[in-house]
Amino acid sequence: MLTQTAIRNVSQRQPATQPHRVPLPGATQTGAIELMGACMSFAANAEIYGENEPADYLYKVVSGTVRTYKVLVDGRRQIGAFHLPGDIFGFESGEVHTFSAEAITDCKIIVIKRSTVMALAARDNDVARQMWELTARELQRVQEHSLVLIKSAEERVAGFLLEMADRVPSGGAVELPMSRQDIADYLGLTIETVSRTLKHLEDAAAIEVPKRRRILLRNRSALHRLNA
Repeated sequence: MLTQTAIRNVSQRQPATQPHRVPLPGATQTGAIELMGACMSFAANAEIYGENEPADYLYKVVSGTVRTYKVLVDGRRQIGAFHLPGDIFGFESGEVHTFSAEAITDCKIIVIKRSTVMALAARDNDVARQMWELTARELQRVQEHSLVLIKSAEERVAGFLLEMADRVPSGGAVELPMSRQDIADYLGLTIETVSRTLKHLEDAAAIEVPKRRRILLRNRSALHRLNA
């Protein structure tokens, strides 16, 4: 659980780093919100917040990648989202978190008091608009992800690769900070199915996998047809 003490003393989670307020990339859009936050470091696989903990803060990824997930009653893990640099997460309709959040890689994250943001939004139309746009974007992402369950394995994997290529443009390559197990838990597949599907797409010349976490998109048209 992230508390006021944790924000004042980051050594609770990352001994080498102390919180400090910093201007962030993209501050022209959400600068007023970000300047109210404190920068914290989280090591890979460290918990940022847990399911059912008070949703007192919002979070912006400065560097690294975060996963939000829920452990189901049968022990399976369902990943709800991957959050990349520039993303703000931690939005909740209620007072507690419905998912847990963990750093996939070493992360720097701006932690912002939710009540402070809401108070500012109540008197600043620009901030209110920014919060609405961020919330709408997150809702759209959730709606799109909900459609995954009706797709085939090939369609799911193709759609995931296109999603990552759009979110982190890097020419024809997709750099994946997450593991195959993370991808499987995000797509509702087994790790064996993900690996088998990637091999099938590679054999069909739609992609190339020179390294385990680097994928080249050789035929985007074919991937788009699968994801249609």
